[in-house]
Amino acid sequence: MSGTLPSSVEERLFRIDARNEIADLIARYAHGADRKNDPAMMLPLFHEDAVWSAEGFATFHGASAIAAGLAEIAAREVLWSIHYMIAPYITLAQDARSAQCRWYLWELSTMARDIGEEDRWLGGWYDSVARYEDNAWKFASVKLDLRVQGVATPPWELKKAFDR
Repeated sequence: MSGTLPSSVEERLFRIDARNEIADLIARYAHGADRKNDPAMMLPLFHEDAVWSAEGFATFHGASAIAAGLAEIAAREVLWSIHYMIAPYITLAQDARSAQCRWYLWELSTMARDIGEEDRWLGGWYDSVARYEDNAWKFASVKLDLRVQGVATPPWELKKAFDR
C-alpha cells in the first residue's frame, strides 16, 4: 500500500465485503458441485457471458450452457464428490468491480469408468475472474487446472450423498 493515498472508509468496506462475497461465491460453487453440479445452484453463480473450462472435460460458454454442461458431466462421469476449495487468493481490480481469483482444489470422487465405478482423488487449482454487476458477484470465467489424480486404494468405505 505504500505510495498510495488512503481509501475512504466506504471504499475500504466495499473491498472487504467484496473479498468475503467472492469467498462465498467459491463456497457456493463447491456446494453445488457436490450436489452433482445441480443446475439450479450453479446457474446463478455465472454471468450470462461466462466461460467455464477444464482440460479433459469440456469448455462451456454462457451461464445456461455452463449449468447444463456441468450437470451432464456429473450425470455421466463424476458420480459422487467432495470438493475442498482451499486458500482462495483474491486480487481486486483497482476499481474493485472485478477480481482475479485462484484457489486450490482437493477432491474426492467416484468416477464412471469402462470397468465400472472407481474412487479417485484429484488435485489442482481454479483460476477465475469474478465481476460485480447488479449488486452481485458472479463468475465471468472459471478454469480448472488439474495437476494430479489417482485411484483411491482401498476404495472409499463410506460415501454419503448431501441432503438437498
